[in-house]
Amino acid sequence: MKKLQKGDEIRVIAPSRSAKILGDEGIAGAAQVLESMGFKVSFGEHIHTCDMQNSSPIAERIADIHAAFADQNVKAILTSIGGFNSNELLPYLNYELIAKNPKILCGFSDITALATAIHHKCGFITYSGPHFSSFRMKGLQAYQTKYFRECFMQQEAYDIVPSEKWSDDLWFLDQDKRQYEPTEWKVYTEGQAQGKLYGGNLCTLNLLQGTAYIPELKDCILFVEDDEETNPETFARDLTSLLQVASGVKALLIGRFQRVSKVTNEQLHFILDKHPLLQDIPVMYDIDFGHTQPIMTLPIGGEIAIDTARKKISIEANIWDIS
Repeated sequence: MKKLQKGDEIRVIAPSRSAKILGDEGIAGAAQVLESMGFKVSFGEHIHTCDMQNSSPIAERIADIHAAFADQNVKAILTSIGGFNSNELLPYLNYELIAKNPKILCGFSDITALATAIHHKCGFITYSGPHFSSFRMKGLQAYQTKYFRECFMQQEAYDIVPSEKWSDDLWFLDQDKRQYEPTEWKVYTEGQAQGKLYGGNLCTLNLLQGTAYIPELKDCILFVEDDEETNPETFARDLTSLLQVASGVKALLIGRFQRVSKVTNEQLHFILDKHPLLQDIPVMYDIDFGHTQPIMTLPIGGEIAIDTARKKISIEANIWDIS
């Protein structure tokens, strides 16, 4: 894969929820931001199809994915938004076609299933980062765009540091009356670690357990987040399940929770205290990824280093290697 350059085409697809939810104004606003960065924006043929579950038929979503990877003019693929059902697509993807045409695939939340499967089956790195709709956001866009650019447009290794402030308002709404709070990445266990990074939305990643679409989570750094539908009991159960299938986890990064989840600092410590493993490896939480804003861009299957004492995440220069 090559780094992005100005003039490159980015294709928008809707492998989960329909892009219709964004509305014409939302789509135009997000496209304008990407175009101001120098990119061309194109759209999958079926992104506006919307069924009774706010998605589209499997065949249509598959067709748009295949078309995006096969088109030599397309250099990167952004998902329009998340949802609930991208895992429906996994048995029907042409992984040989995708592997022969490696390119950037970026999104988060439900896209965890698609991005993880493609990384595992095709051997190239995919990315947990902004959706296309994320670029509609005005406040906090600078942080998000900074790490999008550094990940996809520069060759050098770089460090990710905390944002100055964060918001729990929906990124595609509440543009003028958003509420902001100071950011603080928090340390549960101090330490340093380096390794391949795997993870994303926790409940979505766990859908892949026992399937052919999940990599071996061995000697890796895990990153997990969850949305407003989680709660302390559900998060505890899902985290336990993931830790039981992973082998030799080197570190754990946890994205910031939405207020409605009720996963408070006290609740999270209660959950983490249960696991002897987490007392001996670096663990950091309330980090800038997940369903609050802003979010960073992280390489699924890429090499990273973390230092929880310094509250720093380092993205290695070899994240573009085919592995």
